[in-house]
Amino acid sequence: MPEPRRRRPSLPEQLGLCWDVPGLMAGVDEAGRGPLAGPVIAAAVILNDAVCIRGLADSKVLSPATRERLYDEIRAKALCCSVGEASVEEIDRLNILQATLLAMRRAVDGLRLVPARVLIDGNRLPVLRMPAQAIVGGDAVVQAISAASIIAKVHRDRLCLQLDALHPHYGFAEHKGYPTRDHLAALRTHGACVAHRRSFRPVREVLGLSAFEDDAT
Repeated sequence: MPEPRRRRPSLPEQLGLCWDVPGLMAGVDEAGRGPLAGPVIAAAVILNDAVCIRGLADSKVLSPATRERLYDEIRAKALCCSVGEASVEEIDRLNILQATLLAMRRAVDGLRLVPARVLIDGNRLPVLRMPAQAIVGGDAVVQAISAASIIAKVHRDRLCLQLDALHPHYGFAEHKGYPTRDHLAALRTHGACVAHRRSFRPVREVLGLSAFEDDAT
């Protein structure tokens, strides 16, 4: 009588790229709500509590050189980081607030690890699949949000250098798209380029466009 056929041992299921980890917290912040050009950027960061990163703070109070150094250190030492963005077209279609929330959601969804909760700088929350809390001034008091603010700011500044190379008449490398006197003068002289947000008042005034909803919405 033939021996019964032995069943091969089952193999463990392969882990996916993302998995939930109880207790992990992600910090989220954005860069680029105020500029007249370019995408709005958000970053999400889960720090490693066992690894210290000295000097984390709101990116706006740090020098460019310090932000660059901390950007590399955060990337090297954090458990994971993710950057999300909303395009100029999405900003013009949705308004800047909704586009910012969209970029934040994309940043959180892009994390390799799924946090148990999310802390977000500001007073508005995107729709997320985990508990979240908005903290006004969070980039100055929550290290993970500080780290996210640095990642978002450096990432966007680098995009502005690329915009400057493509559209050198506007000075994007210097003002990063903000409505400085030089930027407004360049708009009046050269008109708007494809990177400018048509829903923002100074741009639509130069182009002679009809009124949109308030760009600060």
